[in-house]
Formats: sequence, C-alpha cells, structure tokens
Amino acid sequence: MPNGKRIALLIDCDNVSHNSIEGVLEELAKYGMVNVRHAHGDWNNPSLSGWADKLHPHAIRPMQQFAYTKGKNATDSAMIIDAMDLLYSKNIDAFALMTSDSDFTPLVLRILESGLPVYGFGEKKTPQPFVDACSPFIYTENLVSEEKDDKKASVKPLAKKDKKALRADTALVRLLRMAAEQTAEDDGWAHMSKVGSYISNNNSSFSSINYGYKKLGDLIKASELFNIEMRNNGAAMYIKDVRQ
Repeated sequence: MPNGKRIALLIDCDNVSHNSIEGVLEELAKYGMVNVRHAHGDWNNPSLSGWADKLHPHAIRPMQQFAYTKGKNATDSAMIIDAMDLLYSKNIDAFALMTSDSDFTPLVLRILESGLPVYGFGEKKTPQPFVDACSPFIYTENLVSEEKDDKKASVKPLAKKDKKALRADTALVRLLRMAAEQTAEDDGWAHMSKVGSYISNNNSSFSSINYGYKKLGDLIKASELFNIEMRNNGAAMYIKDVRQ
C-alpha cells in the first residue's frame, strides 16, 4: 500500500474487550498498515487471558506493566510513554488507541498537535471527551464479528439504527443537512465524496459505523432525509435535501 499510513496501534487491555480486535484491524486496514501493535497490561493478571489468546494470531506484542500499587493503573503511564517514544521516532504516520479510558484525552490532543491523526476505538461506556478528541472514534461493539455474538461474549454488537432512530438524533440530522448544504453544487445536488470530506473536517470523531452502517452512503439512504441520484453509470452518488 504505497499511499497508506504507517499506523501504531496501542491497546489498553485493562479497559477494552478483546472480542473486537479483528474488527479493529480490519477497519485500520482502510487507512494503511498497522506495523506497530502493542498491547499494554499486567500479563500476570488472569483477567487478560482473553487478550493473551489474541496476541500471536494477530502479531501483537505484549507490553508487560506490573501493578506496583494496588488501586493504581500503571498501564496508563506506560502506554503514554510508549506513544511519545513512537511519536518522537518519526517512523509513524498515525496512531490508533484502543481504550475506553478518558485519561488518554490529553495524549490524543498532543498527537494531533503534531499533525498525526488518532483513530480511537472503545466501548460504549467511553467518556465523551475522549470520543470527541479522536479522528474518528468507533465503538467497538459495532466491530464484533457475528460469531462473537453469543451469551458468553462480554461485548455485544450495537443494533443498527433505523429511519426513526436516525431522524430522532437531532445532532446527526443537523450535521448531515449542513454537510449537504455546504457542498451542494449550483443545481442543489451534493456529491457524496464532498459530503463525507466536509463531515470529516468538521466533526472528526464521526463514523457511520457507530450507527450500524459501514458506509456513510448507507446511513444517508436509511435516514430518507435526502433524495438520491446515481450518476456516471452508478459510480457517483449525489444527494439533495428532500425539503427542497
């Protein structure tokens, strides 16, 4: 992948389930090659046994961090140091942080200041400040494969939102309509690629996956907020607000 980014994936094993790692790696493959894969945690802790089974199959390097003081999470500090070392090495083009801990929000902001994107992955419980800081942020429940959806799984896939639920999300509706309006051509129709770029530039944490749709176009179709035209023999999708 000549134009792909070199991505460093850092995993906070204490605060995120192992069930979605396959989905996370598949999502990151859209952006580039994940050539650094570090999983941080106290590997003497039996609670990480699920993660231990994922290391070799996915070429993930375990980073041991002993719990020096009871009740204190030493993993956070070790992971931050690891990220800064990688940042200063200048061998990385992007970071991916897999955690549900908002304590990493300052780290995300620091990396962004250096001009590198940070892809965030965490469970639905992740505090909003960390979600908003990442570019984008995806809830791992939506990345759990179907075979993981059983009673024993600690993370369950989130349900796909239907037309009613999408329209009830006023922030989403406002974002989609604004994006279409700002990128519309003289005839009032907006090209989907421009709509997507506008959303990315103005709401970096947005991801259609969080609503249960792999593509933004599928989400827009489900919302029925726009008229849709397929041009160039179906290769280009254009949208126009149904209120026009």
